[in-house]
Amino acid sequence: MKVATITVNPAVDETISVDHFKLGTVNRSQGYRYDAGGKGVNVASFLADYGIPVAVTGFLGEENADVFERHFERKGIEDRFVRVPGETRINIKIMDEVNQVTTDLNMPGQAPGEYAISKLMEQVETMSEACECFVLSGNIQSGLPSDFYADIIQLLKSKNRRVVLDTSGDALVEAVKVKPNIIKPNIHELSALVNRSLDGIQSVYSSAISLINEDTTVVVISMGKDGALFVEKDQAFVAKPPEVTVKSTVGAGDAMVAGLVAGLSKDMSLRECASLATAFSLSMITRLGRDLPEMKVINDFQKQVEIIPVVFEQLKN
Repeated sequence: MKVATITVNPAVDETISVDHFKLGTVNRSQGYRYDAGGKGVNVASFLADYGIPVAVTGFLGEENADVFERHFERKGIEDRFVRVPGETRINIKIMDEVNQVTTDLNMPGQAPGEYAISKLMEQVETMSEACECFVLSGNIQSGLPSDFYADIIQLLKSKNRRVVLDTSGDALVEAVKVKPNIIKPNIHELSALVNRSLDGIQSVYSSAISLINEDTTVVVISMGKDGALFVEKDQAFVAKPPEVTVKSTVGAGDAMVAGLVAGLSKDMSLRECASLATAFSLSMITRLGRDLPEMKVINDFQKQVEIIPVVFEQLKN
C-alpha cells in the first residue's frame, strides 16, 4: 500500500538542547539540530523508515525548500509539495533532557494564494491514482478556511481512498462532519471537539465511540503517559506503555499515527495496531533524532506495551 501525507503548514525545526533551561538568563546549549518538520512530514519519514512507499504534498516555501528536498532524497520519499513564494516557517524547540521538558516556539505559517491552493487540489487528485491512503496532519495556517481539510477529505472519498485525520480546533470540527475513515485527536483535542471535560476512561471512550459511524471506523485518542485508547465499533483497547525515561516528546504523536497506518497497511488487527503504534511512539520519546530505530528496538517495545481490552456495557449492546 502506498501512502501519501498532506502537510499544509510544514516547518523547519530548530532543536536546541539545554539542560536545566531557565527563563530570563543565559543558558548553555549542549547540542543543536536542524530538521525538516511538520506533522505530515514526520509521519512520512517514519513510514519510509518502516519500508512503506510514501509521497508527500502540501505547501513548501521555495526559499528554504532545500532542507526538505535533502530530507526526502535521503529517505526515498516522493516529493509532490507545491512550492510557494517565501520561506517555510521555522519553529524553535528547547529541549531540557534532564527535566524531561520540551518548550516549543512555533511560528505562524504564511497563507498560500488561490493559485497554490488550486495546484494542491490538483496534486491530491493526481496522487489519488497511486496512493491508497492519505494522512492529513497538523493545523491549518491563518488564511485557509476552516473547512479546507473537509474539502480534501470529500475529494479523496469520491476516489474511494482511505483518509486518516490528525488535526485540532475548527479544522477538526469541520473535517469530522465529512467522516474521515480514521481520526486521531489527543485527549485535549477530543475534549474541545465534544465540548465536555474528559475524566476517566469511561468518558473518553463514550466520546470516542460517538464519532464512530459507517465511514469513520477507527478513533484513536492519545492520552500522554496514560497511553492511548484505540476504538472500533465493537471493541476498544487501551495501549499502556512501560515507564521509560523521556528524552524528547518531538514527533511522538506523529510516530503513533505512522505506526497505526503501518499496521493497517499490513492488515493487522486493532490490537496489533495499538501495540505497533505505541512502540513507534516509544521509539521517539526514548531517544533523540527523527529516524525510527532498527526493527529489533520496535519489536522489543511492542513486547513491553500492555494491551488492555475495554469492556463496557456499550460494547455489549
